[in-house]
Amino acid sequence: DMEQKWNFRPLAAVGDKVTEGSWLGEVTENSIHNKIMAHFKLEGQYTLQSIAEPGDYGVTETIAVLTDSRGKETPVSMVQNWPVKKSVNAYQNKPRPFKLLETGVRTIDTLNPIVEGGTGFIPGPFGSGKTVMQQAISKQAEADIVVVAACGERANEVVDLFTEFPELDDPWTGRKLMERTTIIANTSNMPVAAREASVYTAMTIAEYYRSMGLKVLLLADSTSRWAQALREMSNRMEELPGPDAFPMDLPAIISNFYSRAGIVYLNNGQTGSITFIGTVSPAGGNLKEPVTESTKKVARCFYALSQQRADSKRYPAIDPIDSYSKYLEYPELLKTLNEQIAPNWADQVIELKNILFRGKEAAEQINILGDDGVSIDTHLSFWRSEVVDAIILQQDAFDEVDSRCPLKRQKYMVDKILDVTDTALSFSSYEEVNPYFKRVISTLKQMNYSEFETPKFKQYEEELRQILEERKTG
Repeated sequence: DMEQKWNFRPLAAVGDKVTEGSWLGEVTENSIHNKIMAHFKLEGQYTLQSIAEPGDYGVTETIAVLTDSRGKETPVSMVQNWPVKKSVNAYQNKPRPFKLLETGVRTIDTLNPIVEGGTGFIPGPFGSGKTVMQQAISKQAEADIVVVAACGERANEVVDLFTEFPELDDPWTGRKLMERTTIIANTSNMPVAAREASVYTAMTIAEYYRSMGLKVLLLADSTSRWAQALREMSNRMEELPGPDAFPMDLPAIISNFYSRAGIVYLNNGQTGSITFIGTVSPAGGNLKEPVTESTKKVARCFYALSQQRADSKRYPAIDPIDSYSKYLEYPELLKTLNEQIAPNWADQVIELKNILFRGKEAAEQINILGDDGVSIDTHLSFWRSEVVDAIILQQDAFDEVDSRCPLKRQKYMVDKILDVTDTALSFSSYEEVNPYFKRVISTLKQMNYSEFETPKFKQYEEELRQILEERKTG
């Protein structure tokens, strides 16, 4: 609304030295303090010659005047104009990400964490839960601003966003989720060129908020449709085609786009970040096609959605074996995890992954040799991995309690599950293993659906202790 008046509060004083992106004033909209910044296109140092008094102003009114070393004046309003394909570089430096971004999704936060300023992508066949997964992250993630680029999205899914988000409460601020969300709606019936414009517009808006020192979460659904738009435009311009007729420079285009995300130290010493998660919809679920391969080279987190898990109704359908987070190799993040969660957290995560690996091997042996053709230990390995799968990997996105799992609760449940898997149990035949572990899983599931540390939660915890005592050896 170009006519509406906004309450402006100056942050800088006449005579201050300013550069590109310097904060001159502040305008509060809902719970967000929008910084009014010096133009990103400025080069060199400027002096603040005048600045408006506190009061109400329109967005196009001049609120400050800057002068350069030659005395040339540059007026500043609340509006910024910027070409979307060019990255905003109004910051000092861009360090390696080091701080965990809490999403409330156990399989991400526990096994394959993403960091503030990190990049990740979610490939998977149609109907495997990519959109629900992204919407769950956008509702729960620890971010100041959420930017959603619905790139070539189905119209009904975009309508869902517009109808759901104004009704949802933000778990971090208590206000409505729509107040901190920007949606770039680009449905599949819109012109092909608009798909490219939508993802670049979303990234530029995210960079604008990052320059204000905010934590931004950018979600693009789906980057495959953006790549298809690039292919169509490339073909129309008669450029040399690459694999599957995509442009030859597709890997470079995707790499440049993902590199615009990250955590930055601004010129005033504050930090801002863009965490980017894109979904990829490979044709026929083929993860070897060019878009997935090009994205895999640049994104540090890979959350592979499995059709088999989706068909088994194991949601979120992230495959724990194929998925990975390269951020776990960063010593900066490991240090933060050990301080923020527990000193032995990284070791516990490795132990969970080993249990899942052993369970997969056991499942293959049981399928080939039959239940009575393998040892009881093989059955135990399989069922221990089923406990981890059911309680840590699976999560109900539509349940009030289970949909968002804070880090403190995740740590508690991981400790509880490792207690279960480390307990030595005695069985006289393999037929006793199945019903016993189903009781264990059922009790732990009830704990997941109960409010943390309430009498009901403690009651199920006591039930679990009694079940373990029945078969405990030693």
